[in-house]
Amino acid sequence: MIFIELLKAAFLGIVEGVTEWLPISSTGHMILVEQFINLDASAGFKEMFFVVIQLGAILAVVLLYFHKLNPFSPKKTTQEKKDTLSIWYKVIIGVLPAAVLGFLFDDWLNEHLYNYWTVAIMLIVYGILFIVIENRNKGKESSITSFKDLTYKTAFLIGMFQVLSLIPGTSRSGATILGAILIGTSRFVATEYSFFLSIPIMFGASFLKLIKFGFAFTGMEVAILLTGMVVAFVVSIISIKFLMGYIKNNDFKAFGWYRIILGVLVIAYFLLFG
Repeated sequence: MIFIELLKAAFLGIVEGVTEWLPISSTGHMILVEQFINLDASAGFKEMFFVVIQLGAILAVVLLYFHKLNPFSPKKTTQEKKDTLSIWYKVIIGVLPAAVLGFLFDDWLNEHLYNYWTVAIMLIVYGILFIVIENRNKGKESSITSFKDLTYKTAFLIGMFQVLSLIPGTSRSGATILGAILIGTSRFVATEYSFFLSIPIMFGASFLKLIKFGFAFTGMEVAILLTGMVVAFVVSIISIKFLMGYIKNNDFKAFGWYRIILGVLVIAYFLLFG
């Protein structure tokens, strides 16, 4: 029994580690996978698990970008330290819209939008948007090719796009990357900035869910949560490295087609068997 639950947690960790960073919606996938792999746990624990498991994923970003994001590194010059602090200021500016609205509407969103219909529709809508926007931008030069080019106004605008990701099936990385590309940011900077925005967002969301759930874990619950987080951490490292290599020579249209196909399959499945 315990072994089966740990296997489920490990599988969910794999799903989280892959889908958190690719613009295909981790929350959407987790909601869908839960239809087939149901943890033997309370509803409160599962609601917390599907958020806190993201801590494993975010620690992968912290590890991979630790030097770039560390303003106190002795290996950096004074100017490099100032540039690093500037990145953090822009992350804070970009996080504010989603943080405020997420805090205010978290319970409402869980109650009304966490279902397969919302996920399927958002998968299809943003899949189409990825294809349309990439076709529109084909051959265009990006005006923002480094974090020095990223102004505070632009950071805030990208943060507004991140608000859209509060709707499950949208994809946090997908919404921020699409928004950033729309306003002239290169894919590379858009993707990295999306990663950095996730750090305070995920830590904050996980903290709120832990407070709401409480800290009275059973031994089984601790084992399930840690298994999911560790697997998500390892898989996230692989996924992030893959994505950053992929976008050097490719656009995001493949992810758009994946979203559309998955959304259609989800609707068909639940119409036939739901």
